[in-house]
Order: sequence, then C-alpha cells, then structure tokens
Amino acid sequence: MKNYCLKFLEHFLLFSALLLVATAFSMKYSFDTRKSFKGESWDYVTVRPKAHMFYWLYETTHPSGYKERPLILWLQGGPGGSGTGFGNFQEIGPLDVNLNKRNTTWLQTASLLFIDNPVGTGYSYVEDKKALTTSVAEISADLLTLMQAFVKKHPDFEKIPFYIFSESYGGKMTAAFSKVLYDAIQAEKIALNFKGFAMGDSWISPVDSVNSWGPYLYATSIIDDDGLAAIQTIAKKVEKLVNEGKFVEATGAWDEAEGVVGRVSGNVNFYNIMNWGGEGITSQQEESQTLKFQPEIESHLGPLYRRHVKPLYGNSLDELMNGPIRKKLGIIPDNVQWGGQSKEVFEAQGTEFMKNVTSTVNDLINKTPLKVVVYQGQLDLICDTLGAEMWFDQLDVAESFESATRVLKSCKSHPVACYYQKEYKNVQFYWILGAGHMVPSDNGYGALDMVNQIIAS
Repeated sequence: MKNYCLKFLEHFLLFSALLLVATAFSMKYSFDTRKSFKGESWDYVTVRPKAHMFYWLYETTHPSGYKERPLILWLQGGPGGSGTGFGNFQEIGPLDVNLNKRNTTWLQTASLLFIDNPVGTGYSYVEDKKALTTSVAEISADLLTLMQAFVKKHPDFEKIPFYIFSESYGGKMTAAFSKVLYDAIQAEKIALNFKGFAMGDSWISPVDSVNSWGPYLYATSIIDDDGLAAIQTIAKKVEKLVNEGKFVEATGAWDEAEGVVGRVSGNVNFYNIMNWGGEGITSQQEESQTLKFQPEIESHLGPLYRRHVKPLYGNSLDELMNGPIRKKLGIIPDNVQWGGQSKEVFEAQGTEFMKNVTSTVNDLINKTPLKVVVYQGQLDLICDTLGAEMWFDQLDVAESFESATRVLKSCKSHPVACYYQKEYKNVQFYWILGAGHMVPSDNGYGALDMVNQIIAS
C-alpha cells in the first residue's frame, strides 16, 4: 500500500507539473485567433509553378486612416530570414514575441506589408528545390509578381505612397527590386505610388564590409595590432577572389574571415559589439522534417547559415509561429513548417553573396526621383558603418553629399539623442546611436522617428 501511494503521488505531481506548463503556454499566447487588428489580412501568391510566397498586411492604426498614410514593405535579411516572423514580432510589428503591444511599432504611422522572401523563407515554400531563387534578379522578379497580385487584391494601395524598408541582405534585395519595380511602373506593368527605399545595415558591397572589420574593431579596442593584421590579411584574400570573379571561393573566404574575427576578438558579437556572450539571438530549432530536401555535403555555407540565419528562427519565435500564429492564419499547408526551408534558401544564393550592387544604388539616385536612404546602427559589425561609408563614397553624389550639414536629432517620442542625419537632394543617411544590426530592436524610438522623417513629405 505504501508503494502504491508513493506511485500515485509521483504520477499526480507529474500530471500537475504538465498541467501548469500547458496553462502557462496557453496564458503566454492567449489571444483571439481571429483577426486581431482592423484591416489585417494575409495570403499566398503562387509566383511561379511550385513556388508559393506568403505575405501579411496590417493597415495602419493612425487616426487619419490607412488611405491617408503610406504603405511600408519590410524586407528581411539572411537571405532566409522571415519578415512575417522576425521583422514583425521582433522589430516593427504591433506585437512582440510575447504578444505584448510594442510602443515603437511602425504601424502607428504607416501600414505594414511583410513578405516571407525569397520564396522558401518563413511560411513561403517551394515544392521542388529547383524552384528556389539563385540571384537577386530572380528574387526581384518574384517580388514583382507578388506585388502585382497584391495591388490587384488591394487596389486602395495603388495610389498610397509606397516605401520599401530593409535590413542586412534585405538591403541588397531592396536595391535590385527597387530598380525592377520602378521600371515596371514606368512600363505600366503595375500601378504603385513608389516614393523611395531605405537600406538598413545592408550587405551592398561585401568587400568594403569585410575590409572595414579590422579598423572598426581596432578603433573600439576589441582587437590589438596582431588581431588587426590577421583580419586584414584574410580580408585581402576575400577582395582578391571577388576581383577575380571567383564568388564561390570568395564566400568561403568570407567564412574564414569571420572565423579569424572570432578568434582574435574573443568572439565579438557580429550584430552588436556591446552584446558579449554570443549572438544575442539564439536558436535550438530542429530542421523541418516537412518539405525537407536531401541534405548535401557540408560546406562553408553551413557555418554562415548557422551564424546569420538560424538565429532568426529562435526558440520563442519558432514556438509562436509554428503554434498560435499558424492556427490564427489558418491557410498554412499541413506539410509546411515556418522556417523549414530557410537553409536551402540561403544555400541557393551561394554564388550571389559576394557580388556588389553599389552601381544599382548609384543608378537609382541618378536616374529616378526616388528617395534613397541609408541607415546604420552604430554598434553593428557585420555591415558596419565604416564599410557603408566606404561604398557610399563611391557614389556619384558622394562629393556633393559631403558638403551637406550633419544634424544631431533627438527623438520626438523619447528625450534622448537618437541619431545623426544628413540629406542632399533625394539622398539621406542616418547614423543611429545605441543600435546594432537590428536597428528597430536596439533603438526603437530612434528607428520610428527616422521613419517619420523619411515619409514626412
């Protein structure tokens, strides 16, 4: 009888513990699974055979209504980072990953459109690996197809001012897509009131970024003379391979360069040099067993993916997107797991990573009326400000821009110095203080104030 009672007590305690965990999970994500915001909608667009892209629209909460406010498209980096997940719940959407209201959401000033891009990212998926994109040109073509379907379904947004904001590799995609979109508008293939685009901590000129790592870390006392020499040596290897057009080999050297940086710096955080002790956003997510392609031999792309994309699918976010949000949306196919194809998306761009798109930015400044914006987090390393200024100085507008006045701005919504800003004609540059690679996460008030400055006209 004694053993029976102990056994019963053991099972009772286990059951109680499981019940508490289940209750806590339910309370954490307790929200109405119906549409939570006025004008909120989502859908899939089949951009090509066997290639399906997912988007999520929020109409602004601004008192004047969505017809009187701009629409902002957010393009996440990676490639393979989910805009509907990370950009939405970790950076600029109305709710955070715990489903609490975000004080600095961009929704209060503009409508927001998140796209899981390139196809295969987030909730987007391909039925065949051959349908993945391998270049920013292919990514741009898919985005154009999606936007054509979007404005057909939501015609009110044809005349509303339209802006693209981006982060990291998303900036490279934004430069390419902006040219494609502008040309399509001129050719009357799509109706959009395209006003401008903003590239945040963007991978525009990989060689300039890599070449700047050593001087930046040296200036911030993170490495010594020996560390500087080691980083500069591997950076020159990257530059040589790029100049020779050996982009696959250059990507391998980029991976080597990050290894050298980690070794000589004591594993500095690539996304925020003040955030010691790892990347700051971590992930234990297992790769999806649904729509999963055959694994290939590990290459330099594996470590790069684990450093720069897998953390965007962190535990809490994965739990949210593959649980309550999936249930709320109600249209995600059973065999699709959020983020299940992100590694394949990243690897498919393997020949594209180290290519430079500075000339595309230059043409858009010179040949279009679009507002062209660069914004940089002060504490970012992977796409640091020093590297951004190096490629920016190669633009035709650089000399004239240099003579413009640089202004220190305090946030209207927060009484601190938020950023420096400089403007010349249709070009703006923002230096965001106290922020790393993910500017809206690190300095939400500064990012929101910047957005209001950009869309003010």
